[in-house]
Amino acid sequence: MLQKLINRYCQFLNYLLVAALALMVVLVFTNVVLRYAANSGISVSEELSRWLFVWLTFLGAIVALNEGAHLGTDTLVSRLSVRGKKVCLVLAHVLMLFVCWLIFKGSLDQVKINWDSTSAAMEVSMALFYGCGMVFAVSGAVILLNHLWRLFTGQLSEAELIGIRESEEEPIDVPKPLK
Repeated sequence: MLQKLINRYCQFLNYLLVAALALMVVLVFTNVVLRYAANSGISVSEELSRWLFVWLTFLGAIVALNEGAHLGTDTLVSRLSVRGKKVCLVLAHVLMLFVCWLIFKGSLDQVKINWDSTSAAMEVSMALFYGCGMVFAVSGAVILLNHLWRLFTGQLSEAELIGIRESEEEPIDVPKPLK
């Protein structure tokens, strides 16, 4: 049930990513044309594109975490027994949850510090810029906790015990529970 909700959330994030990327392309292209042709430009174009790129990076990391699409190496883990793979998965997830906490804490501190600061061109609170770390940390922690829950309840397949995929052609979802 939670996995379906996470998958829908990631599908929504995919739509946001496409929209943000399209907006970035339009902003940058329009700005280049205006600077070349009319010797003017859109003043917020550069800053908004930078903000969109940062948000795109953090939201894309959420989707990649859910799909197991991050870079990694499985040389050691793939040679372990199922029990060894489970131990490594739990250790890795606990460490990643700690990193999510650090990112959340740091982002929250930056949001508090920059709440009253505004950006130069858009004049929007800088807290919105730093909030992407909090969104990533909370979303990532939910995905990691769900992954651990699926492991402890036996819903995680052996293929999912290794947190990376060999290639993009491999299927993402292989829901064959362990015994």
